Amino acid sequence: MQTILRETLVGRAAALLGDGTVDRVIGWKAGETSGDLTPAVFHSAEEVCSDFVWNSFCGANFSKYLIKETKKSENKVLVFLKPCDTYSFNQLLTEHRFDRERVYVIGVPCDGMAEMRVIREVCGDDVIGAERDGGTMVIRTLYDGDKVLPYADCLADRCRVCKSKKHVAYDELLGEDGDVIESARFDEVEKLEAMTAEERFAFWQGELSRCIRCNACRDVCPACTCEKCVFGNPGSGVENKAISDSFEEKMFHVIRAFHVAGRCTDCGECSRVCPQHIPLHLLNRKFIRDIDRFYGEYQAGAEVGSRAPLVNYTTEDVEPCDAVRKEGE
Repeated sequence: MQTILRETLVGRAAALLGDGTVDRVIGWKAGETSGDLTPAVFHSAEEVCSDFVWNSFCGANFSKYLIKETKKSENKVLVFLKPCDTYSFNQLLTEHRFDRERVYVIGVPCDGMAEMRVIREVCGDDVIGAERDGGTMVIRTLYDGDKVLPYADCLADRCRVCKSKKHVAYDELLGEDGDVIESARFDEVEKLEAMTAEERFAFWQGELSRCIRCNACRDVCPACTCEKCVFGNPGSGVENKAISDSFEEKMFHVIRAFHVAGRCTDCGECSRVCPQHIPLHLLNRKFIRDIDRFYGEYQAGAEVGSRAPLVNYTTEDVEPCDAVRKEGE
């Protein structure tokens, strides 16, 4: 376990602001509780020293923020990226979504981020705060005192099946870099594949019917970067939430999954921000698994400039009819 202290991040940010290497920093700011953080842009060392937060709940992937932030100034912006974040960073560079020369990346090691939703499922809704203490998490509750859980039990779902501790992009690295991990992230996909078609339909019907069409998944997704989205067009007829059991309601998420297929790095941001706790990442993982089966293993964002199988035709590519037959085997 590598522990990087807040003071280390603050010190580097203040130094880079002070010597003019960067003129702003993307980081985290406190919310109502220790687990309620919000992305923020800091413009001075004083701001960073007083308001910058680094703790076990800094799960947000800042890669997408760079699209707009790099357009605000020709000077560099500093961003702290965890290993999984750097895959999204590379994928956005591949798609020419921002200028690499306007970004200074500091890679920070990560042994998994906690999620307040997971903690509340165990400790109840009166949780008002939590703080990591080595291999445990000390949880403060409103009515039942302090509780202690193993830190591993507090991890976000995506962190329990982390695919990589290795940074694939950085200008500076804090601590030691890790390795790509033999992950069990497709286990849940296999459970879905083992269902009958009727069971799968019922599963997704139940999950997607809870969608309130807040668009948080789309807005946070590093692979959803179209300047004009069809689902944001008032004249499209699909801008707002449809009847929960309608065909149209399911299609929002299915179309979005197709849209990011081959470009999704499996960062899990869609599920992290969903207020209804719909496991949207499972849709994306199903596409990732199928792409690996049909075209060979491919990890989006592993290298800048790599062409995804779905946009890189070869004569050896599986034919659609064979893909369907292979899926049924």
